[in-house]
Amino acid sequence: MSADVEGKSLVELLDMLKPAPEPQVIAMTPQTVGWLILAVLLIIAVLCAALLIRRRRKLNAYRQLALANIDDAQGDVAQIADVLRRTALAVYPRSLVAGLYGREWIDFLNRSSAAVFPDALGHVLTEAPYKATRNDPEVAEIAKKWIKTHRVEGVSW
Repeated sequence: MSADVEGKSLVELLDMLKPAPEPQVIAMTPQTVGWLILAVLLIIAVLCAALLIRRRRKLNAYRQLALANIDDAQGDVAQIADVLRRTALAVYPRSLVAGLYGREWIDFLNRSSAAVFPDALGHVLTEAPYKATRNDPEVAEIAKKWIKTHRVEGVSW
């Protein structure tokens, strides 16, 4: 043993120890260019997805409004017929929709969606604006299906 250690107590020896060095701070930034490129691409992908979702919601806002109007109609066929007409006018060219009535109107509704109005319900729907009709929840359900599933050609979703 060395001369400076002899005859010292354990506490004195411990006091002579040098403190352990502090480790270097590890940087949290990527160390390679590849990670930076990946991070930028990921941010761009998230932004593009958010913009597409926002655009789709904006394009389909009329559907949500129409569905709420159908619910507000509480099965009143005349109001449902009005909501269907306004919804079709909102998305299809006026020249295509405005002049349709009777069987042509029902055929248009059946062609443009997965919803199919049977002849009896189609007849009730086309006559509803002109005469008193009963409330019909079945017409409301088919109208909701039409609103949810109709597609407009030439419009990208």
